[in-house]
Amino acid sequence: MKQLLIAERICLIAHVLSMAFGLAGLLLILPRPELVMSLPPAGQTLFQWGMAGGGVVYIIFGAAAVALYAYRTLGLGATLTFLLPSVFLSLGSELLGTSTGFPFGHYHYLSGLGYKIAGLVPFTIPLSWFYLGMVCYVIARAGLSSGKGELNWVRQVGAIALGAVLLTAWDFVLDPAMSQTSVPFWEFEELGAFFGMPYRNLAGWMGTGALFMSSAAFFWRKTPIHLDRSEMGLPLIVYVVNFAFGAIITVTSLDSRFWFPTMLAVFLGVVPAIVLSSMAKPSAGKATETIASLDKSAVTAEIPPQPVGAVRK
Repeated sequence: MKQLLIAERICLIAHVLSMAFGLAGLLLILPRPELVMSLPPAGQTLFQWGMAGGGVVYIIFGAAAVALYAYRTLGLGATLTFLLPSVFLSLGSELLGTSTGFPFGHYHYLSGLGYKIAGLVPFTIPLSWFYLGMVCYVIARAGLSSGKGELNWVRQVGAIALGAVLLTAWDFVLDPAMSQTSVPFWEFEELGAFFGMPYRNLAGWMGTGALFMSSAAFFWRKTPIHLDRSEMGLPLIVYVVNFAFGAIITVTSLDSRFWFPTMLAVFLGVVPAIVLSSMAKPSAGKATETIASLDKSAVTAEIPPQPVGAVRK
């Protein structure tokens, strides 16, 4: 288990560092080609490799980190029953979207995200649906579980709805950053009314996320899922870092109008994610410590203080 935790943390660090490298390249280096030209040939080649494959690398490390986390905390069965539906259902939505315009609107992928399945959807896209979808659903479920492994149907529906909202809120900054800047990774073929995005794109995100989260809820219905506050670190880090990646590109590369979807993403995504993570049950150590403290207080209250110099008879 210790080796698994080490591997998980290595993948998380690599995920964060590769995004930082991508941000530096997109925002600092590419706008200043003289900096690239001043590098030695080996440096220029390394930079070109990094920019060409940076998107693939950060997504693969993110998916690996979340998969290892899920296996360590939830078990193999729960991990696979989320991973497989999220990958295949999201891939189906993306293939349908790039072919027919449903459910996201008419769009197509450009280069930079790896091999395209059926010549349409980069293989990394379903992986990103998996790892962001998993952390969104885990955060929502842990926040609503109140320390219980199993949820009643109302909390189940609430966890699915909140998870889908967290996922869609991320897209408020992801889509502008990846489709409307000087280095786009996909393009909409229609001008959408919501800051260049069609409204049905947001509905498609909500629907696709809710679909595979509902599938996971069905498979997990008889499996107690116990996640306490101490285990919310990786999901929250992954969510916030991926939000920051899109938000920084959006607010620095696009005009001031895009502060609105960015702040909307903060209020609908980042803030609820932090609140839900804090609502998860305390770790066993903290709970034991609290109980011990309450017991001590109760014992102290039961023994009345004796006056100084009092003589017992």
